Amino acid sequence: MNKQLLIDEINNLLPVDNYDLRKSLNFEQPILDLEKNIKRTYYIIIKYLAESNFKNQSINLINKLQEIRITKYKNLKPINKLSIVRQQGRPSGLDIIKLITEEWIELFGDRKGFNDRGLVAGIGRIDGRSVVLIAHERGKTPISKMKRHFGMAYPGGYRKALRLMQHANQFNLPILTFIDTAGAWAGLDAEHFGQSEALAVNLREMFNLNVPIISTVIGEGGSGGALAISIADYLIMFEYSVYSVASPEACSAILWKDRSRYVEASECLKITAEDLKILGIIDEIIEEPIGGSQINPLFTIKNLKEILINKIKELENFSNVERKDRRYNKFRKIGVFYE
Repeated sequence: MNKQLLIDEINNLLPVDNYDLRKSLNFEQPILDLEKNIKRTYYIIIKYLAESNFKNQSINLINKLQEIRITKYKNLKPINKLSIVRQQGRPSGLDIIKLITEEWIELFGDRKGFNDRGLVAGIGRIDGRSVVLIAHERGKTPISKMKRHFGMAYPGGYRKALRLMQHANQFNLPILTFIDTAGAWAGLDAEHFGQSEALAVNLREMFNLNVPIISTVIGEGGSGGALAISIADYLIMFEYSVYSVASPEACSAILWKDRSRYVEASECLKITAEDLKILGIIDEIIEEPIGGSQINPLFTIKNLKEILINKIKELENFSNVERKDRRYNKFRKIGVFYE
């Protein structure tokens, strides 16, 4: 068998080299090291020994490696999932908006003198249907992250979101929101411009909107900054995403005055999609590739788009009153449980 063809086949069987994307995941480092060594060994043996019967052994070992990875990712701890969604390269809110829409026009400003870059909003078209889209945007490069303050919006961002939601309500446009923030910006300047008031008004007004609202947690959904754009008729989470009242680090500092206990806090908070589905807080979980949506963004986003199209059609079958009643009852049930 041609040596180069065999080398190419082995390379195709192994996962795409995303070591730089996944290097911060300490729990997966042994698997990544083994993967590198397998590739190196295969290349040397095939190139210098030309053993064509090595192919079947290679395939079996690669399949075993994949089984180990799948098992590892099925048993991740909450803190491991948090490390996945905080990785560089994960699709941002703006990435997802551009991929699911045929057209997209971003709109700016809260009409009170501010335009927050940590929260983007605009009008787009999905499957021929006009919608309003709102998303947290963390940025990609160090400079863009600073400009967007890591997706932690100022009051102007939430007022901009509310302005677009009211526009959607006036023109009967469904609202799609995408959540990826550690929380609203908590600086002194944000408080000076009315952060708590902006969040509270959004919570109140979203319950009164007549149009369908669908929210998707695509990464980290933290605190009031996430909740202020997720009062929805239907709440979706990416498989490895998290959604919580506070970050594990903040929870640890508040409860025990010790940020180092964040792993324990992450277990107590029930922040994973599986836990929240059991508790009835979210409605659906979207599967991600092994390693997260940053490994193959199109896989997850394609599934998300199909779900959004179907849910918009389903929610539009209800009257305005029915939709608001269902939304209200959905949130009234949260927190009710039986021993």
